Amino acid sequence: MKVCLLCKHIFSFDEWTCPSCGHQPKRLNGIEAHAPEFANGGGGFKSEYFSELSRLEAENFWFRARNELILWALKTYKPDARTFLEVGCGTGFVLSGLARACPEMALSGSEIFLAGLSHATKRVPSANFMQMDARRVPFVDEFDVIGAFDVLEHIEEDEVVLSQLNGALKVGGILLLTVPQHTWLWSASDEYACHVRRYGRVEIEKKVVAAGFEILRSSSFVAGLLPAMLLSRWLMGRNAKNFNPADELKINSVLNKSFYGLMMLELAGIKLGINYPVGGSRLIVAKKND
Repeated sequence: MKVCLLCKHIFSFDEWTCPSCGHQPKRLNGIEAHAPEFANGGGGFKSEYFSELSRLEAENFWFRARNELILWALKTYKPDARTFLEVGCGTGFVLSGLARACPEMALSGSEIFLAGLSHATKRVPSANFMQMDARRVPFVDEFDVIGAFDVLEHIEEDEVVLSQLNGALKVGGILLLTVPQHTWLWSASDEYACHVRRYGRVEIEKKVVAAGFEILRSSSFVAGLLPAMLLSRWLMGRNAKNFNPADELKINSVLNKSFYGLMMLELAGIKLGINYPVGGSRLIVAKKND
């Protein structure tokens, strides 16, 4: 079901024109824009970063391994999912992986910046894309699964976002989250990425539960690479004047393959039921309460 963001009327038509008040979202570059005031900027991320991200993420070990983790979580906790929304889909890298693995699933992606959607629409032409502010989601009881992957940390009102995502899920629907973890890992990289916070386990779990979810799984990942992350951040501190945020994505092929292998070993442990206590990121799988 759709929700008119102007008058809050709930309707089920294919079109976005509200049958109650006549409100219709603007179309920008051929895409429904539910928050056009933020479409070309406004905080939370540097929109000019999307072009370089699109070029680098397909080969980078972290993005590839995270996709494998997301796909496993989806197939494990909601194998019968027919509809999926990714909030903050960026360049569409996650959705492109899901489109290959789950061709029968109806995929949707939202992003606050049009710059990201320009890449995503080319990457996954079969998906439905929209420009949207995650603090005001124009759906209710609509999706089987919603994913937000390294998105919440960019938004000051993260509890509002979690509540909105709960409302957009069908009863029994699944929320998949990944967030950066451990406040003591805060660095210039977080500042460049416009992060508001890095999460502790207790903090993110409390917020998810308060939004109306039951947590099914919570585990750190990027655990084996934690020493490398600490070293990287120490070096950033020593070379702050020459800091280049893209350097973390530009690693040599041998290290890239080795790090990917380590993360695949971590995923094998998660599949066996291991919940890692520490790691650069955290995975949360939660179910909407009845």
